Amino acid sequence: MPNSRPRPRHGPRSGAGAAGRDELVSRSLQSAEHCLSARDFGTAYAHYLLVLSLAPELKDDVKETFQYTLFRWAEELDALSRTQDLLGCYEQAMELFPDDEVICNSMGEHLFRMGFRDEAAGYFRKAVKLNPDFSDAKENFYRVANWLVERWHFIMLNDTKRNTIYNAAIQKAVCLGSKSVLDIGAGTGILSMFAKKAGAHSVYACELSKTMFELACDVVAANKMEAGIQLLHMKSLDIEIPKHIPERVSLVVTETVDAGLFGEGIVESLIHAWEHLLLQPKTKGENGNCEKYGKVIPASAVIFGMAVECAEIRRHHRVGIKDVAGICLPTNVKFQSPAYSSVDAEETVEPYTTEKMSRVPGGYLALTECFEIMTVDFNNLQELKSLATKKPDKIGIPVTKEGVLDAIVVWFELQLDDEHSLSTSPSEETCWEQAVYPVHDLADYWIKPEDQVMMEVSCQDCYLRIQSISVFSSDHEMDVGTSFTKSKDLLSLGNEAELCSALANLQTSTPDSAEQICVLESTEIALLNNVPYHEGFKMAMRKVLSSLTPEKLGQAMDTQCQNNEINCGSGQNDSEPFYVLDVSEGFSVLPIIAGALGQVKPYSSVEKDQHRITLDLISEANHFPKETLEFWLRHVEDESAVLQRPKSDKLWSIIILDVIEPSGLIQQEIMEKAAISRCLLQSGGKIFPQYVLMFGLLVESQTLVEESAVQGAERTLGFNIAPFINQFQVPIRVFLDLSSLPCIPLSQPVELLRLDLMTPYLNTSNREVKVRICKSGQVTAIPFWYHMYLDDEIMLDTSSEASHWKQAAVVLDHPFRVEMGDELVLHVQHHKSNVSITVKQ
Repeated sequence: MPNSRPRPRHGPRSGAGAAGRDELVSRSLQSAEHCLSARDFGTAYAHYLLVLSLAPELKDDVKETFQYTLFRWAEELDALSRTQDLLGCYEQAMELFPDDEVICNSMGEHLFRMGFRDEAAGYFRKAVKLNPDFSDAKENFYRVANWLVERWHFIMLNDTKRNTIYNAAIQKAVCLGSKSVLDIGAGTGILSMFAKKAGAHSVYACELSKTMFELACDVVAANKMEAGIQLLHMKSLDIEIPKHIPERVSLVVTETVDAGLFGEGIVESLIHAWEHLLLQPKTKGENGNCEKYGKVIPASAVIFGMAVECAEIRRHHRVGIKDVAGICLPTNVKFQSPAYSSVDAEETVEPYTTEKMSRVPGGYLALTECFEIMTVDFNNLQELKSLATKKPDKIGIPVTKEGVLDAIVVWFELQLDDEHSLSTSPSEETCWEQAVYPVHDLADYWIKPEDQVMMEVSCQDCYLRIQSISVFSSDHEMDVGTSFTKSKDLLSLGNEAELCSALANLQTSTPDSAEQICVLESTEIALLNNVPYHEGFKMAMRKVLSSLTPEKLGQAMDTQCQNNEINCGSGQNDSEPFYVLDVSEGFSVLPIIAGALGQVKPYSSVEKDQHRITLDLISEANHFPKETLEFWLRHVEDESAVLQRPKSDKLWSIIILDVIEPSGLIQQEIMEKAAISRCLLQSGGKIFPQYVLMFGLLVESQTLVEESAVQGAERTLGFNIAPFINQFQVPIRVFLDLSSLPCIPLSQPVELLRLDLMTPYLNTSNREVKVRICKSGQVTAIPFWYHMYLDDEIMLDTSSEASHWKQAAVVLDHPFRVEMGDELVLHVQHHKSNVSITVKQ
């Protein structure tokens, strides 16, 4: 906060009024300063408002102090949940300082925390426009842009094949007489513009996202179609006739389909459309003008599946180890990924995950032939209505290859009309990912030819669900009884199908009542499966604790590790325990590993109750005394104080921080956390990791270019969309797998940055790195990853095969040509945990 008080500027004024005003301004400034020193920010803010309304010429003088007062008062209002007052203060501030990027950015941060993402994005964008070098605002905008305009928009708009086929189908329908069109889930409005260009008289388009709606308005106007396309910022389910559109339409076009076909609500929206917004469908054999009848593009879909072996899917959805660095995982703890779908569970999340199977690291092996799961006719209202209520279909599929059953992979073929179709198959060059249903709960996942993979398929709550996956093995004879109902929709496999149906109807044994279900994110399951990670931490922690009491600890630890029988008080009752704090994100067993190393009092920062119960059960199974493991957030009232001491007179021996997000980015505010942590370590104590090296290389990757920005009007069949949606492009792509990313390396890896958590004077905020080109090509991106050093000898590589971390890449705005032997300079800047990389040519 500035110390100097600004003095009122005296210009040429007349009379006592000016003198009185100056006196009031002066007193108000004095009162504001007094209130600031007393930390009465609300009153100080009111005084500054008075000063600036009376003497606007003082804006530049008081600007910095006014900002400080505003931000501190806003923090208090936020803590008191006085939302309207907080927003009112910022609106007043924006009126006084409309071009202040700092106030603008701060307003966006508050709005984003309140859940107003669209509005927040507007303020972040304005802050960046006011000051393109304002790194805080840029980082905020990039993060919110990923929420507002999902990356698949860029990929789909760059898919010329998809655009061409949709355009052809819409053009054909309009030419045959479907002249009134409703586009459901318009996005950028490209399908609406196809319809208008084809000659439709009336085109209506609805879009729920405020950001996408505004984007579509700009796109439609830029293509001079605003008079012919009526855009509605609403759900199609809320459209009423004649309130929003004058009459029923003859054609609905939509692409509200996800990898699992139904996940974006296409069934619900089309049922509503047929009942309220579309003309009646043409009956079979009926002739007449299409303008009198209703139809939908796409007309229908066929869903396909295939059972696969895939190590990458397995390690993200199934805990495949029984022992983590010497810690036993008990049998009464059952880990599940969110994609696991139980028949009885009230699921609120998608019962599947998604993968681009053609790019999955390590590839996959098909264990069955491709099989048909379901067909759906989008032009049949009764069929759409029956989907959600229909009993599950039981399917039995013959195994064709020996392997580990890891997942059922699903894709579909959209039949836009009787002539045009799109496939999302993994064997197609497509913008689509596939839906993945990981397999859980099998006694044996190894399958072989002559076995049958059994499953139940349904469309409960308008999600495609594949449940009760099991294997009927030819090796085992089973008495299946006779009480089963044959499914009419069973695949035609003869008597075998009836047997499969009977098997699927058999009741499974009820789980043990003491069994604990622990739902983990896929990255958390991959972390549990990451053996080098846990072994590395165990060795590094043992070294630190040994160095703190070398004569006492060494022998005790070796004995305990061999027996896996932990007795924290054994022979060491004369000294205090070592305090270890794990504040890594999400589920972590590191505190239990620490507790197994001797006289240690470990603290875990896990938040979810089911995770705490699970860690307690693991502790119990490993013979920990009940008081050994503490859950730190139970003892900390304010989460911001999570690094504080366990006791007022005790310091931490080890603090474990999460430096890298699973996405491949550096955690926000990690250097600030490291600074606090250093103050709380006992002499000889350590932060893990102690330092991190960031590596990168130059690559040519058309894939990264196309996933980051729309590549001109040619891809969108001549429509001007790119400049508008590319305002939301983000220079950094995250969640990448470099091992399978289509790219050509143009240089060797180089060290870009060092983040030292223990010795901060080794860090630099700006660095120039020379890179020699080893292959001629077009530089389009700079992928990067990290080597995390727990100490000088123990290193974890975030790009390794076992890593639960993904990688990230900076995608260049303007790719450029390089020749072998060239030398480039990269400028690497590190600011508040954000890293930017630019090329100096």
